[in-house]
Amino acid sequence: MGFRCGIVGLPNVGKSTLFNALTETQAAQAANYPFCTIEPNVGQVAVPDDRLDKIAGIAKSAKVIATQLGFVDIAGLVQGASQGEGLGNQFLGNIREVDAIVHVLRCFEDDDIQHVANKVDPLADAEVVETELMLADLESLEKRVPNAQKRATGGDKEAKILASVLGQALDLLKDGKPARLTEPKDDEEARMFAQAQLLTAKPVLYVCNVAEEDAAEGNELSAKVFAKAEAEGAQAVVVSAAIEAELVAMPLEDRAEYLVELGLKESGLTRVIRAGYELLGLQTFFTAGPKESRAWTFPKGAKAPQAAGEIHTDFERGFIRAETIAYDDYVELGGEGPAREAGKLRQEGKEYLVQDGDVMLFKFNV
Repeated sequence: MGFRCGIVGLPNVGKSTLFNALTETQAAQAANYPFCTIEPNVGQVAVPDDRLDKIAGIAKSAKVIATQLGFVDIAGLVQGASQGEGLGNQFLGNIREVDAIVHVLRCFEDDDIQHVANKVDPLADAEVVETELMLADLESLEKRVPNAQKRATGGDKEAKILASVLGQALDLLKDGKPARLTEPKDDEEARMFAQAQLLTAKPVLYVCNVAEEDAAEGNELSAKVFAKAEAEGAQAVVVSAAIEAELVAMPLEDRAEYLVELGLKESGLTRVIRAGYELLGLQTFFTAGPKESRAWTFPKGAKAPQAAGEIHTDFERGFIRAETIAYDDYVELGGEGPAREAGKLRQEGKEYLVQDGDVMLFKFNV
């Protein structure tokens, strides 16, 4: 299952620098002028999880494979993007294709780095981008809702559902609120709402890009962003893109010591990846053995066959049962064999709701 987070923001806020550090590449051209990123760059990054290494050590695995999260570096939006300004239509289309939005906001002063508005105000920057996304959604729904309503009067049941849920989203947008506040009344409305791919329906993570000296505690500007996120039920993290770029250039063995010198417990990128993972409602199960230990992504609330399908569609189609050990039991008892002897290996069926950290072995027959 491929989940992707789109990195958005105004030009010169640190999007491409952050993306480069995330993917440990220089795939995105980080230059000091607008629209240096014309085509979206896509990178896959490993999701940090200490549990995987512990499981692999117990299983004496030859290979360790982390689960991954995709990040897309989308070119800077500017005011008027919804009307095509600054190649806006192309960029908005790129955002439509991602599962969540990572909104990078500039929370640092630097006279050497141009700001499109000639002032540093992360809340104003956020409003520019949010307004463009809302205008794009508004334009789309003002065409789609009347069409659905017309078909609904003719007896089209699907159109009636669509008119109801998208009508609610349209009302929110007219009130200056994002479509993500829409409340589908049942699974069918939720499905159709998701298929609408509205830009403002996507979950948002605010990334406050601060100067190096503010990386540990943030600053007054980032505090304003955190307050905004809390009010919206969104998430926010503090990152110094400059520090992350320095870390990427270092040997792996030197990075931990450098973070300690800066008063940081972990890198900002680790926080971004973890927050993005949680933002999408994702969890992890593990498979373990002498050949490899591997982490797998599944959506929270998934049943065992659905989780099995993350490995291979045949596993889901021919699912019989899942031999399951809770992570804590696996580590405490020392692996599959001891867990089986202690009665901690469970035989779970098709209705089992997979838990974060489960160590699983699927039985199937195709």
